[in-house]
Amino acid sequence: MSGQKSDCGSPEGHVKNKQGDCVMPAVSFISFILSLNTAALFHLGELAHPETGQKVFDLELARHTIDTLAMLEDKTKGNLDSEEQELISKVVYELKMRFIRVKGGK
Repeated sequence: MSGQKSDCGSPEGHVKNKQGDCVMPAVSFISFILSLNTAALFHLGELAHPETGQKVFDLELARHTIDTLAMLEDKTKGNLDSEEQELISKVVYELKMRFIRVKGGK
């Protein structure tokens, strides 16, 4: 963590709730999938490190994160609402395509 403050004056990642207090955002399946997506994009060099601005290419970690998402997609099949199922399917597909492009370029 960078120790940066969020918009509400609390540590990075906090948001204001309805009462105006700084809290961590609610945990949901969608936020979990988006977090893993961000991690994979970071390891694919798609996102720069927030403190250094450097791009990281770690195909092993990217593959592991994509495999984790694919496993979650398989294990949760039939237990997700339509929005969650559509999100995880699209995220897994897009990350696999990006991985192939990055691997082919290396």
